[in-house]
Amino acid sequence: MENSRERQTARVVASDPMRPVPHRIRRRRRETDDVFTLELEPISGEQSEFQAGQFNMLYVFGTGEVAISISGDPGNARTLTHTVRAVGAVTNALSRLKRGDVIGVRGPFGNPWPLAEATGKDVVIIAGGVGLAPLRSIMYRVLAQRERFGRVVLLYGARQPEDLLYRRELEEWRGRFDLDVEVTLDTATQEWRGNVGVVTTLIGRAPFDPLDSIVLMCGPEVMMRFTIKELERRGVNAEQIYVSLERNMKCAVGFCGHCQYGPTFVCKDGPVFRFDRIQSLFRVREV
Repeated sequence: MENSRERQTARVVASDPMRPVPHRIRRRRRETDDVFTLELEPISGEQSEFQAGQFNMLYVFGTGEVAISISGDPGNARTLTHTVRAVGAVTNALSRLKRGDVIGVRGPFGNPWPLAEATGKDVVIIAGGVGLAPLRSIMYRVLAQRERFGRVVLLYGARQPEDLLYRRELEEWRGRFDLDVEVTLDTATQEWRGNVGVVTTLIGRAPFDPLDSIVLMCGPEVMMRFTIKELERRGVNAEQIYVSLERNMKCAVGFCGHCQYGPTFVCKDGPVFRFDRIQSLFRVREV
């Protein structure tokens, strides 16, 4: 009887984008010291459809909610996956939850990665730190339709070995003959046998056609700023570059104004933006 009431309540609130839908934590996995991944399933039993690049608002009852990108496979509508860094009150509360606990979910919201525009082109995915999480979902989509694209290149930078996300998947991707995967660390240990340096050092030798490619990027804004400069030196135009931004999103539907970015709102006009459309704002610090 209790499960039946939970499902009925979930169906009612699903019709209102401002009401969180109850989801149960199916699995919790630690990625690094302060980053963890939650797999959620809706109590209603209904599918959770989304597009790669969109985000949800995760609500911890009695604490608040936070915008988190969906980092799972869009082809698996039974499960919502979110990778979270514990940096504030809500995300720290999320980090303390266990399997079987219930949280609220609003979404999905926002514009997705431009998969259709990438057809027939080289796809270059560039991630810095936790920025790999919003890009993981597009990796799933590209690999599921691998024949539609030219070269697929993943360039991933982290501070140190302990900060690498999705290590098992990274090894699987590096082992594929139809992917070019390069990982670099700002600071390496003696055991590290890979690249050392910031992610921009990988761009010059990455195997893609700058005139016939599309670049998808997420990471700290300072990293994206310098990466875009390197891409421009390589011959990539601004309209070929897409970036994911997440800034102060509170309502997710453009009502509160917290995420206003010039004339746009990150929650409803983003979080994925074509770079030429925000170029003038992106180069201004503290906007």
